[in-house]
Amino acid sequence: MPAEAQGQGQVRVVVYQAAYDDEQLAAVRAAYHQVSERLAKVPGMLGNELLRSPADPTALAVMSRWESMRAFLAWEAGAEHREDTAPLRPFRDTRTPVPFAVYEVDAAY
Repeated sequence: MPAEAQGQGQVRVVVYQAAYDDEQLAAVRAAYHQVSERLAKVPGMLGNELLRSPADPTALAVMSRWESMRAFLAWEAGAEHREDTAPLRPFRDTRTPVPFAVYEVDAAY
């Protein structure tokens, strides 16, 4: 398979989070693990990561990998979506103009 075809059709979803002190950071990490355990059972979910900005340690993001836009949208439209992500919702980064972003993989190596 050509390198640029690897991952094509997959989707990445980035959800912006924030933690302003060590206590909040611990709470975000705990919520991330709780949400990840739930999402591991969702069809089409390939995995996710909790990211932290070295330039601004209060800025975090959860990046999830989906096999397709169809799989992501099916989960997002489902009844479990709100419950699955509820533990992270209190830590949404309100400094960003939107709470999350969706990207389709165009090419990957």
